[in-house]
Amino acid sequence: MSNFSSKIELSAGNKTRSIFQSIETDNKFYHENPGKAKFSLNEKIEILIEADEISHLRANLNSTLRLVQASNDSLESVKI
Repeated sequence: MSNFSSKIELSAGNKTRSIFQSIETDNKFYHENPGKAKFSLNEKIEILIEADEISHLRANLNSTLRLVQASNDSLESVKI
């Protein structure tokens, strides 16, 4: 069990599924991640991040939230 954890729920209207697919794909290919990130999609995207050190949790949160923002910005730029 990890010492630190964070749970985030977010919704982006009709873009929610696309954003979820983007961040989930990125997480699959990030094996160097010092923490664990789990993503699920129901009505909202749920992100659960666990880490043994607070600095790893913070770094993972920052990276994940930046990826969410980049995904949203990309979708906005092409009006999907």
